Parts: sequence; C-alpha cells; structure tokens
Amino acid sequence: MKLTDSIRNINKIPELRQRILYTLLLLFIYRLGSHITIPGVDAVAVSTASQSHANDLFGLFDLFVGGAFARASIFSLGIMPYISSSIIIQLLGAVTPYFQKLQKEGEDGRQKLNQMTRYGTVLIAALQSWGVSVSLASPASFGKVIVPDPGFLFTFTAVVMLTASTMFVMWLGENITEKGIGNGISLIIMIGILARFPQALVNEFRSVSLGSKNWIIEIIIIALMVAIVAAVVVLTVGTRRIPVQHAKRVVGRKVYGGSTQYIPMRINTAGVMPIIFAQSIMFLPGTFLSFFPDNEVMQGIAGMFAYDSWFYAVIFGTMIVFFTYFYTAIAFNPKEVADTMRRQGGFIPGVRPGKSTADFIDNILTRITLPGAISLAIIAVLPTFLTKFGNVTQAFAQFFGGTSLLIVVGVGLDTLQQIESHLLMRHYDGFMKSGKTRGRQGR
Repeated sequence: MKLTDSIRNINKIPELRQRILYTLLLLFIYRLGSHITIPGVDAVAVSTASQSHANDLFGLFDLFVGGAFARASIFSLGIMPYISSSIIIQLLGAVTPYFQKLQKEGEDGRQKLNQMTRYGTVLIAALQSWGVSVSLASPASFGKVIVPDPGFLFTFTAVVMLTASTMFVMWLGENITEKGIGNGISLIIMIGILARFPQALVNEFRSVSLGSKNWIIEIIIIALMVAIVAAVVVLTVGTRRIPVQHAKRVVGRKVYGGSTQYIPMRINTAGVMPIIFAQSIMFLPGTFLSFFPDNEVMQGIAGMFAYDSWFYAVIFGTMIVFFTYFYTAIAFNPKEVADTMRRQGGFIPGVRPGKSTADFIDNILTRITLPGAISLAIIAVLPTFLTKFGNVTQAFAQFFGGTSLLIVVGVGLDTLQQIESHLLMRHYDGFMKSGKTRGRQGR
C-alpha cells in the first residue's frame, strides 16, 4: 500500500507528473536513437562481429551506452565525451587560478565553465568519433568487413554524425535536469545500463538450463550478489553525524537557539562521480589504441588495458580512490561549513569555532572517506574476479557488482529523493518515509 499511495500522490501533483512524463519522453528518444545505425555501416555484420568484443574494454563501453556501440549507432559515444570534458574542467579548476576564479564568480562563472565544457565535449567527441570510424573501417578490428565502402566520405559522415549525436544527448541530459526530474546525465547513463539487464538475465539462466552451469553454484552467486547490492545501498546512504549546538539568544521575550542539530557527513560523499570519472579516463587509452588496429605493439598494450586484466583492475581501483578524495574535496568544504556555523552562532561541543572547527571536520571527513573510497574500488573491480573465478558472464556480473551497480543504486536513490522532495514540499509522504534510508535531507 505504501508504494501505491506514493504513486497516487505523484499523480495528484500536476507539475511533478509533467516532469516525470517529460523525463520518460526524453529517455525514450535516447533509447530510440541508440538503434539507428551510422550511415554506411552493415548493421547485421557489426552486430555479429561485436560478439568478439563482449569481454573487452569496448564491451564495457557498450554497457554504458545501452548496446549502442555494438550496433554502431549514432549514439555510440553516449554521454561519455561530456563526462570526460567535465573531468578536465574540474581538474583545471583545482590547479589553475583562472578556472578557480571562474568557480568563485557565481552564476556568471558557472555559465562560462559550462560553455567551456560544451566546447571540450565537441573536441573529445570528434576525436573519439574519428577513432570509431577508423575501427569500423578496418576489417582487422572485427575480423570481417563492417563498412562495405570505406573512405573519406564515410569517415567524414561518421565523425559529423557521432559528434552531433553526442551534443544532442548532452542536450537531452541538460533538459532532463532543468525541466525533468533532475540528474539528467546520470539518468542517461543508468537507462543505458538497465537496458541490457533483461537480456543478460535471460542468457545467464539459459546457460544454467542447458547444463553448462550448476544450479547450486548459481544460487550461491546470486545470493552473494544480493548481499553486494545491500552493501552498496548501505555504503551509499551511510552517514556520520556531527552534533552542532546553537547558543541561546534572548530577543525581547523570546528565546532563540539552544537546539542541537547535526551535520550529516556521508561515507560516500562523492557518490557515483569517482566511478564515472575513472571510467571515462580508462576509456581514453582504448580510444587512442583503436587508431592502430594493425600494430602489434599497440595491440599488446591494449591487452594490458583489457577490462578483465589485472593491470586494468589495479589502475582502475587506484583512480577511484584518488577521485573519491578529489571530488569530496570539491563537493564539501570544511572551512565554508565552519564559517557558516560561526555566523549562525553554532559550535561543535568541545571544539573552538573557526579554524579548529574546520580542522575537526576535515579530520573526520578524511577518516570516513578512506573506507568509502576503498569500498568503492573493491566493488568496482569485483566483476573482474567474478568473470575469472565465478564462471559468470561479464554482462550479468556488471549488474550485481562494479561500476554498473554503483551507478544504478546511486542514481536510483538520488532520483527517489528528488521525487520525495517534491512530495514533501506539498505535504505528501515520500517513498522512503517508512524505510530505514538515512540519505534523506534533514534526517
């Protein structure tokens, strides 16, 4: 009854209902475009040939774009060039004074940074489009002819089409954020991941029914994966609350303050962004090496960056830890929190206001971020172990561990909180009122 009541409450709010329908419409357009093949590509041939790349980095890239890459779709690049451009801009903001100045200029600075991000998206998309066109035109990449008539015209058409489509996907994400339910970029990535879940589930159980896998082992693996899902949810919503005491103030006959509030510091403050950042950067070597399909040395290096290699797992996990600290430092500024508390007359019991408070918060943030970062790294590389030692297909393992699970859980919870905030503003109960989720604001 709780779920049906929440859905009924959503239907009572015209604005929220329109936002959800608008979001679903744009996501449907995205999924529709992922089935449109690039002009000049043999759709049947590329679908058959892509089976050989199911377990490498291209297969992982294809997972994030909902199978569009395997179909040589116009949306083959998805939203990943935009993510890569955002990473570069944020990195520049951490080390370059000019970008740091723009970050402090408020709305004007934000608009300039967004414009630079769009320009960077065009450049990265053009480079990646060129790499995709070269890979498609080379029979050595797929073991068969994918493009019957390769040449300058095909390369030019593919680069223009893929770059324009990437900008269109970026536009879809921005409109979902502004006019839809929010989290547009993340929702596009999530819907691409979930699009392949039914087929992966069917293939897994088909292999069991054919006798190639044992039912008991499969049940144990599924139970393990359910436990991993629960652990990811706990990691996503886990918080460390810091008590803040407000001094009493007497104004006339009224007494203000004196209450105790809490600063909820999440174990995973950075959310899914470290995974997306690290994954986007890990795509770059594969994209560069795709320019040399006939070079044995380059392909040997590409083998080191294969998704199921130990080298890839170690580098990927290390980058996740780094980006967890990096994005946490951007998203949460202890000095600003301490200054705000001092202006509002608040203080942490036993800690002096000002610099001491900022150092205290920073110390706690550093300590709780470490286990969160390590947990993210372990979960992200877990599918590598499942595919190597658990006889689990990569397509199935991705949904119960690794990057896909973290993104689906994180974006799913954030989307529920977005909907819940609209409901609570209009005095309706949300989805998570009766649950034990502590990720809600104000809990």
